[in-house]
Amino acid sequence: MAEAQKTLHITQTRSAIGRKADQGATLKALGLGKIGRTVDHADNPTIRGMIFKIKHLVEVVED
Repeated sequence: MAEAQKTLHITQTRSAIGRKADQGATLKALGLGKIGRTVDHADNPTIRGMIFKIKHLVEVVED
């Protein structure tokens, strides 16, 4: 039986103003862009890598 895929709830907690352009682009790629906005993504290495790049701007809850 296939195991249910885990979900990550990602919430932006800090602004991208004054950060490097690639960090802002990573926020946009995740579907974020405003403080307080939350998105859900499947837990996979690609998303984990994106979160690692902007870990100081977001809060992540595993579900």
